[in-house]
Amino acid sequence: MLSQQVDAASSRLQQIIDRGVLKVGTTGDWNPMTIRDPATNFYKGYDIDITTELAKDLGVTVEYVAAEWKNLVNGVVTDKYDMTGSASLNMHRARVAGYSQPYFYLAFVPVIQEKNMTRFNKWNDFNNVSVTVASSLGTVQESMVKEFFPKAKHNVIDSEVRDYQELLANRATVIVTSNVEAATITRKFSQLKIADVKGMRRPTPIAMLLPRDDQVWINYINHWVELKKTQGFFERIAKKWGLVHLER
Repeated sequence: MLSQQVDAASSRLQQIIDRGVLKVGTTGDWNPMTIRDPATNFYKGYDIDITTELAKDLGVTVEYVAAEWKNLVNGVVTDKYDMTGSASLNMHRARVAGYSQPYFYLAFVPVIQEKNMTRFNKWNDFNNVSVTVASSLGTVQESMVKEFFPKAKHNVIDSEVRDYQELLANRATVIVTSNVEAATITRKFSQLKIADVKGMRRPTPIAMLLPRDDQVWINYINHWVELKKTQGFFERIAKKWGLVHLER
């Protein structure tokens, strides 16, 4: 009992409440998850909405600490910030840092022209000789679409041209990309849409990085995530930012 009381008193949770500030490490370069305006140092995005809500429920303000992907974990380990925004579940990271339970899944979705929305209702509809799939040479997507759609024509691009530009130029019927990038390009180009097919391919859990040994803080975050899942919060924020949300 005494040990539990000491753990609670020394936890990051109590420190955050006492200082009145939640420090969140974020890169600001993963649109639409976290976007930093260099002119104002203002952050916005899916992650920002989530951690702002967390700070509100804690009764504190939120402070965003600039981070780079290469040292994202180190910032948690060295107490530079209390947690991170979204990070993919990775067992190398899990050796030194803790994770919250997942609340989002990074996965692959098909993107097509809006005029073709009624043409494709399931993944296998793309596996057809009448379909041209664009992908960039040497990418994960190149091998993936060849596996998914062996019967389709494959337009493999070996240049600076991006695969979605082939869609815009009507030289391709579909591309496959992450739900995060799909949200970005469909917001930028209104004629492109995420195909309304059931399910995403190869989902990877997304969660917050936390201090590995602070179980009190990890428990609090996990309870908060579970409550917000039940209330549909993560789904609403994903919809706001144009993200395809996969609930597990």
